[in-house]
Amino acid sequence: MVSFKFTLAAAALSLAVNAQNTATSTADVAAAAATAKTDHSTSRVCGKAFDRIAIIWLENTDYDKAIGDPNLAWLAKKGITLTQYHATTHPSEPNYAASISGDYLGMDNDDFNFIDKNVSTVIDLLESKGISWGEYQEDMPYSGFEGFAWVNQKTGANDYVRKHNPAILYNANVNPHRLPKIKNLTMFYEDLKHERLPQWMFITPNMTSDGHDTSVTVAGKWTRDFVEPLLNDRRFMQNTLVLITFDENETYTIRNNVLAILLGDAVPKHLVGTTDDTYYSHYSEIATVEANWGLPTLGRWDVGANVFKVVAEKTGDKLRKWTGFPSFSKVFFNQSYAGPFNDERRVGYPVPNIHAKHAGRFVAPWIQRTYRGIKGTYYTTGVETRDGLKYSLPFLSKIILPFRD
Repeated sequence: MVSFKFTLAAAALSLAVNAQNTATSTADVAAAAATAKTDHSTSRVCGKAFDRIAIIWLENTDYDKAIGDPNLAWLAKKGITLTQYHATTHPSEPNYAASISGDYLGMDNDDFNFIDKNVSTVIDLLESKGISWGEYQEDMPYSGFEGFAWVNQKTGANDYVRKHNPAILYNANVNPHRLPKIKNLTMFYEDLKHERLPQWMFITPNMTSDGHDTSVTVAGKWTRDFVEPLLNDRRFMQNTLVLITFDENETYTIRNNVLAILLGDAVPKHLVGTTDDTYYSHYSEIATVEANWGLPTLGRWDVGANVFKVVAEKTGDKLRKWTGFPSFSKVFFNQSYAGPFNDERRVGYPVPNIHAKHAGRFVAPWIQRTYRGIKGTYYTTGVETRDGLKYSLPFLSKIILPFRD
C-alpha cells in the first residue's frame, strides 16, 4: 500500500503525471483527444435491491423551487421523493467530493484540488467485487481529461467543469486503468446502444443543462428529456435504480436540504408516487451501494449514513433518526469544518475509523492495513455528522500529513 512519507521527488512526480491531461488549449486538447482511450467494460453482479444504479446531479437549487418545477415534479410522480435529503456543505466541489469518499476533507472552495492517492472511494469498493463503473460528463472533451474546465468552442459558454466530476478529484483514479472510464455523455448513448452500460454510473450535465448558469427550468427540462425515454428502454431498465438530486441548495441561510428522487424499475410499483421523509445525505449514496452489493466500507461518514429505505427493506439495514449530538435543529450544513482543503483552517488528512462496524459491514481490508496504528479519527457510526458553523469537528493531535501521489 501507499507510504505516508512526503518527499519532493514524490510531489514532482505527482505534478508531472497530473499535468499530462490537464492542458486546456485547443491544440493540446485536440492532441490528447487523438490518443485518449475509452473503456466500455461492463459486468453482471447481482445486488440485493438493484443491479444497476445511475446517479444524476443537478445544481444549486432550494428544495421547494426544485419540487415546484413541472418536469421534476413529473419525474417525482414516477418514483419516490426523498423529502429529507441533505447536501454536506457549500460550494459545489466539496459535495461532489463527499459523494464518493465519505468526506469532503474540509473543502470550502471550487479550486483545482487533487486529493491524495491514499484516500479511497466507492470506486475502490466496486472494483474489489468486480462491479463495473463509469462516469458520463456532458461536453467533457475526451475520456480521462483532467483539466479545470472546457468551454463551448463556439459560444464561449461554460460546458464541462472539473469540480462537478467526483472521480477525477481523487488521485487514486488518475491512472491508465480508470481514466478511460471517465468519459463524455455521448458515450452513454454508445454504451446503451451496444448494451454495455456499467453497473454504477455518475452522470453530470454541463453548466447550462444542470441549471448552474441557467435555471431550474432548464435543468428540469434537460433531466426529463434525458430520463423519460430511458424509463421504457429495456436496455437501460434492468433492475435499475436512478437517483436524481442536487449538489447543494442556493440559499445559504436555510438548511442545506435538496430534492432527491428515486425511480426506475428497481422501485416497487406500490412505492411509485410516494414520499420518504427519512434523513439522508450525499453519504447515503455510498452506504446504499455498499449495502446493496455487500461491499466493505470506507471508514468515514459512509459507515453511519442511512441506506435508502427502498433498498434497506431488501438488505435488512435499520433506518435511524438524527437524535444525538449535535442537535439537528442547530445544524445547517452550510459551512465546512477544518481539513486539508480548507482555505482558512487547513490541517492534515483525517484518519478513517478502521474499527467501525455497522450493519454487519466492516472497513475495507486495504484501508485497515494502510491506517493501522495511526490515531486521530473523528468518524462515528451514527447518522449524526458535523458542519463548520457551530459544531466543528474535534481534530485530535495525530493527523496524517498530506502525501501527494
